[in-house]
Amino acid sequence: MAFLLIFFPLLMAGAAAIFKSNRWRPLFLPLTALPQLFFTIMVLVKPELAVTNSWLVLDPPGKIVLLLVNTLFLFCSLYAVSYLQYRKERDNRVFCACLIAFAGAVSLVTWSQHLALMWVAIEATTLVTAPLIYFNHNQLSIEAMWKYLLISSVGIALALLGTFFMAYSSMHGGKEATLSYVTLLKNAPHLSKTWLHLSFILLFIGYGTKMGLAPMHTWKPDSYGESPGIIGAILAGGLTSCAFLAFLRVYHICHAAGEFAYMSKTLVFMGLISMATAAIFMVGQRDLKRMLAYSSIEHMGIVTLGLGIGTPALFGTLLHIISNGLTKGVLFLSVGNIHRAFGSKNVDRVRGAIRLLPFSGTLFLIAFLAITGSPPFAPFVSIFAILNGAFEAEKYITAGLFLMFLLLVFIGMGAPILKALQGSSPVPNREKMIFRDTIASCGPIIGLMVLVFILGVYIPVPLSGLLNDAVHFLGGQP
Repeated sequence: MAFLLIFFPLLMAGAAAIFKSNRWRPLFLPLTALPQLFFTIMVLVKPELAVTNSWLVLDPPGKIVLLLVNTLFLFCSLYAVSYLQYRKERDNRVFCACLIAFAGAVSLVTWSQHLALMWVAIEATTLVTAPLIYFNHNQLSIEAMWKYLLISSVGIALALLGTFFMAYSSMHGGKEATLSYVTLLKNAPHLSKTWLHLSFILLFIGYGTKMGLAPMHTWKPDSYGESPGIIGAILAGGLTSCAFLAFLRVYHICHAAGEFAYMSKTLVFMGLISMATAAIFMVGQRDLKRMLAYSSIEHMGIVTLGLGIGTPALFGTLLHIISNGLTKGVLFLSVGNIHRAFGSKNVDRVRGAIRLLPFSGTLFLIAFLAITGSPPFAPFVSIFAILNGAFEAEKYITAGLFLMFLLLVFIGMGAPILKALQGSSPVPNREKMIFRDTIASCGPIIGLMVLVFILGVYIPVPLSGLLNDAVHFLGGQP
């Protein structure tokens, strides 16, 4: 099943690349996404399919990320068909091929049980997403693409060095030099502490760069701001989740080696720094997409903080990966609709969006409330679980700072969003609008929003079981 999930999207990407019709090529996206999600569900239902060989095993955390990304990919692919119809002037060959290939790269990340193979998969996600950022083919988008490539390349290079140090920690500890995830976990107590610490720092910086943690976040505002809304959703909900999974495996090895105390302070500090950075840069932010980029920085900080708190917050941390990914999908897709209708994403030109685009505007407003931790939505449940974990771990100062930064982010995001949604529209005649809300452009967003609401009031038993299995797998209590 691993080979099917990895190579099926790659074959479909190749087919999309050689397909001649610019009009019909976008259909390859949902035709890939539907089977991909079906294959994912099959693996979750039948555990015996989760093992291919020693290098390809879908472990509990990998199941969570694979389910999230393929669910998000399905809704984004349905949205993309409508979106690309509005972009007929732009050739979509590279767009469709790279977006489909991303699904294959994600599958490889989630299945990888060898740290070197996982590194290759993370690098593949970088290479296939870079052209997507350049889809608009203007000066700002090419600058954003190169910034993304350069900063990510530095981060991934540090991650490679950290990966080598991980192997050396095994050899220096008297064991065989290996990058097998399972073997490293088994030999974790015997790993050389010095080399393990160095490996942890380099891998944290490397994969933290891909996650967009401050101060390694500088690629995010430009990349999210200049790429289409659908690509922002894929980056914020999919790419960062894969990077988090890669670091989570490093965290697991260090935790098994008895180095949680060493990691905890660093993770809590960097998590709070990321939240503080997002809160500061949201103040006075006028670009809606860049504002969502800072929101992504904040939420990567939240999950990093959750890891730093430890076992009491682990369930909430894993749940937050799902809730953040789905909610980011709603935010980016709805702001993409607003951008096309007004021809701008700047609040100086976007006014009265909720009147001209009642569905997109309303969804954007609801998703803003959700992502800032308002009930009854999924992020509220996951954020509350992390906060409760902080109190249970007796980290009261951390909990207080956590709440303060959440409040500052709510205020910082609220001002530009309400300004854009309310007031009189600068578009004088609605009949002259190029873009309007349609079933095709709003249906996928509504579907994602329904999932965010459902997970806010009830976590299905199968999903709860996946989360508990992951907590138990990582060394906590189910």
